[in-house]
Amino acid sequence: MAGYIERIAGEIAGLIAREGLDYLQTKAVFKAARQKAGLVAPKPRRGSWPVLVNRRAGPIFWAMDLLSCLLPGPADLRLVGWTIDPAQPTVTLTLISQQLTPDCPVCAMPAHRLHSRYERRAADLPWSDWTVRLVLGVRKLFCDNAACPRRIFTERLPTVIAPWARKTRRLSKRLTTLAMALGGSAGARLSRDIGMPAALTPTVLGVDDWAFRKRHTYGTVLIDLVQRRRVTLLPDREAGTLAQWLTEHPGITTVVRDRSGAYADGARRGAPQAEQVADRFHLMQNLAEVLETVFTTHAAELRRVEQAPADANGIETVRPVPPHRDTGTRAKATERRLAQWRQVWALHRDGWSREAIAGHLGIGRSTVGRHLRHDTFPERQGRSDVGRSRLDPWKPFILERWNAGCRHSRRLFRELQGRGYRGSYPTLARYTQRLRQAQDDSVRQPSRRRSVRGRNRPLLRDPQRRPLTPRTAAWLVLRRAKNRSAMDDEQLNRLRAAHPALTEAISLAEAFIAMIRTRAPERLDPWLTQAQDSALPAFRNFAKKLDDEHAAILAAVTLPWSTGQVEGQINRLKMIKRQMFGRAGFDLLNRRFMLAA
Repeated sequence: MAGYIERIAGEIAGLIAREGLDYLQTKAVFKAARQKAGLVAPKPRRGSWPVLVNRRAGPIFWAMDLLSCLLPGPADLRLVGWTIDPAQPTVTLTLISQQLTPDCPVCAMPAHRLHSRYERRAADLPWSDWTVRLVLGVRKLFCDNAACPRRIFTERLPTVIAPWARKTRRLSKRLTTLAMALGGSAGARLSRDIGMPAALTPTVLGVDDWAFRKRHTYGTVLIDLVQRRRVTLLPDREAGTLAQWLTEHPGITTVVRDRSGAYADGARRGAPQAEQVADRFHLMQNLAEVLETVFTTHAAELRRVEQAPADANGIETVRPVPPHRDTGTRAKATERRLAQWRQVWALHRDGWSREAIAGHLGIGRSTVGRHLRHDTFPERQGRSDVGRSRLDPWKPFILERWNAGCRHSRRLFRELQGRGYRGSYPTLARYTQRLRQAQDDSVRQPSRRRSVRGRNRPLLRDPQRRPLTPRTAAWLVLRRAKNRSAMDDEQLNRLRAAHPALTEAISLAEAFIAMIRTRAPERLDPWLTQAQDSALPAFRNFAKKLDDEHAAILAAVTLPWSTGQVEGQINRLKMIKRQMFGRAGFDLLNRRFMLAA
């Protein structure tokens, strides 16, 4: 039918040009052609169909009749507008469905109640050298059949486009014919030459890396952020590979990436006209790493803040007794780390690269990078799970029974078993011993002796608090104010007062966070100046790197794009890898990733 309509339209245009028909004769020719094709003209509605009129130039053409012959499914769709972009060149047609009673796809019962409306975007057959894109306005409706499992369904256009498809049926049919006749690569090349590309080049491209084998082999994932579709996988994360792909796919206007220098260089070489946008999440992650470096340098202040009493209400606080450690062995390990840190910095000042330093000293590159992040020797971070126990869910009950006078460990153990505790008795016994020791230490104070004679021991409380490590302190600063508890606010205020360097670091971090979250690009330059003048080396280096990619940072604060969709697709890729037990090669993995539902 589409080919027949195209042939009839061509014959009509030639007849009008040869004979010089007037308005009434042109209208009669169009009416006869529509009757011959079996098309029934819709009732005209005022303002819904633009009419092209030019009485002085000769014949008058009805755009409504001409476009009806070119559109897919004219009985189901109605044209309401179009946009012409000569730069692409692209014609975007806006159509709405005019089906009276769409049927439920499950029970085939006609639906009459409207739920909402939404838009679908699809590619259609080209018009000569012009690419055609459709914006379809369709509906969501309620299914009133009580026996149907589908309560809400989307309107189907079976003659125009398949569900969830990005191409019309007639375009998919032409591409399938080309693929069957010529094969994949040859068919793709021919389809691009005749204006029917198998995959449209994205205008906004999301770029990020993925681990084929963590810490060893990495690749690159490319996502179309406008169409929300997967584009392809690249076998590595080198600048040359990305630049080559961008050169082979012109038309990209925006590249959204993390702060990797390889991706910045590749985008600059392969698509110099494209605007680069740094991802806001990665900016916050880099800020967290800077804060972690500062807090690691002041680990002693963090320990003092953590050990400060949580309240002053006369209620004793029980803290788990740290395990006994051999101080001599720990001191020797610290001396070895200090000597290694000095060697790394000495070689670095002599101009050695990180790889050369790692090979010379026999340590990993990540260890070299960790040493070079600190201008002063950092103390080793403690374990993040210090103080955690299998008793944590039952500690409120244990303290309630203990303060009520039940200090018999065996009885407490039987009561906990009745509540679902599956741990051992020695774990409970060690905890009750610490409770007893803390209570005995408190009553030995002179002010407590009178209460001991009266057999009134002070109440105990064990605050459930996460250990304050440099990483937890950094994310405490980054956490939104509405998501902080009163204990978090108190701990943050103690961090400010612990040391002038911590006060400056927290102030700079909060100013940067406010700039990112409120989208205030005018604050970027003053913040960079303030950070570069700071006394903190970590913030000076961070500001210098941000200034080197000033345009990308400014675009991150201004534009709405981010790599959130890319991270979601990477999670999908991880699931596919696990389904094949990590044994799939790159070609198979790329194929499964592109065809994943």
